[in-house]
Amino acid sequence: MKRTIWLAALGVALVVTVPSPHTAAAQPPIGVEHRVLATNKTSTMEKELNAAAEAGFRFTAVMGGETAIGGSEVVAVLAKRGDSRGRYAYRLLATNRTSTMEKELQEAAAGGYEYVGQTVFKSMFGGDEVVCILERDKDSAAGPSQYRLLATSRTSTLEKELVDIGGAGFEVLGMTVAKTAIGGKELVAITRRAASAR
Repeated sequence: MKRTIWLAALGVALVVTVPSPHTAAAQPPIGVEHRVLATNKTSTMEKELNAAAEAGFRFTAVMGGETAIGGSEVVAVLAKRGDSRGRYAYRLLATNRTSTMEKELQEAAAGGYEYVGQTVFKSMFGGDEVVCILERDKDSAAGPSQYRLLATSRTSTLEKELVDIGGAGFEVLGMTVAKTAIGGKELVAITRRAASAR
């Protein structure tokens, strides 16, 4: 809307443009673009996560299970807001041995990767695998976190172990139930202690 204000004493016309409240409300919000990745091969998922990250997408969620067409798949959702740049990198860990997972988590943390999600996935070779997705922020200078993985078939044992490591500053990040190679059906909890908490 335009208003014309006359300054009579000077004989000058001043035109002031004032945005209408209706015009301001009509501005479109910054949208969020989503990308869905689905595969029955964990190695493929890591490649696709990193390809999407280079295009500015960031991981938001993961789930493993039976899909209508793909059978047993890992499905990940990524999001991109505006003109995001490729700031993140991803690593995917998959194993049916909890001792292997803890070791791999710690090695990845030493390389700047941090846990962002986990699920259970029935692999092509049979059996369930615990799948963890780790993210590295290329702009972060934070020191590596320390990870501890707890695996037990008893909830009472899990609580006791969590009380023990909670006192040392570890926090639960995620939990799944999976049939692991050694323990059968187990609760698998991943915990982390930030470098600043040591």
